[in-house]
Amino acid sequence: MRSRAARDVGRRYRIERPTLAVIARDLRIARHDPGPGDPVPRFDLPTTDGGRFTSESIAVDGRPVVLVFGSLTCPVTESAASGLLELHDRYAYAVRFVVVNVREAHPGQHIRQPQTFEDKSRNAAALKAHHGFEFDVAVDDLDGNVHRAFGDRPSSAYVIDGSGMIVFRAHWSNSSASLGRAVLSLLEGRAPSPATVGQTSRAMTRMSAYAVDAFDTAGPGALRDFWRVGPPVAAMIALSRFYGFLPHRQRMLAAVTTLMVLSAAAVVTGTIALR
Repeated sequence: MRSRAARDVGRRYRIERPTLAVIARDLRIARHDPGPGDPVPRFDLPTTDGGRFTSESIAVDGRPVVLVFGSLTCPVTESAASGLLELHDRYAYAVRFVVVNVREAHPGQHIRQPQTFEDKSRNAAALKAHHGFEFDVAVDDLDGNVHRAFGDRPSSAYVIDGSGMIVFRAHWSNSSASLGRAVLSLLEGRAPSPATVGQTSRAMTRMSAYAVDAFDTAGPGALRDFWRVGPPVAAMIALSRFYGFLPHRQRMLAAVTTLMVLSAAAVVTGTIALR
């Protein structure tokens, strides 16, 4: 039987909505979180197709692994998907790709925070189908024990060598170019350099063009909850909806430009009013 402390950790992990404290944790990598040079924590997870993804299977298989954490309602995961699919098309012959489905980053009325493992497994299957992933999607337990062992950021990515050693860590899974360079370095027998990337501003800007898609999937309440904890980014997300007719990259640039123009106009208006 689990201890009361363990049950409390599990309940806190299964957020009903993101809070400022959760967002603040997402923006940093704790010192004790595994990184380049560390072996992967031990784990044994089921996959949506009835298989298993285990820490021991990495060495048995012998191929490097691109390991990504994400969820159906996570804007970063949404913005990372196309890059992951491209990398898989390029390197599937030599590299294993696995996404681990974790807690829902932004639950809404359509996709709520799972309270049973069956619910979480359904979300994992929906995540795989939504993005058309042709590789394994594994399912973490309700308390996020594997997710928390790596550091419970909403959507980070790792490159792991064939022995089970972490050689590269991306704070955000939508850092596709850096992830691709790390994979290529490993396949060429070189250590990835740099071994860790943050790129938070770039990642947040990129995800803003995809966030509407993630929040629409989550359902009513998801964007409203985000306004409460991140108004500036929420404003950029809301503006991107007006440019839904554009490709995602152009939508992102248009939203950022509009936000800058509106901010400058507000400053000018305020200055004139004070005269």
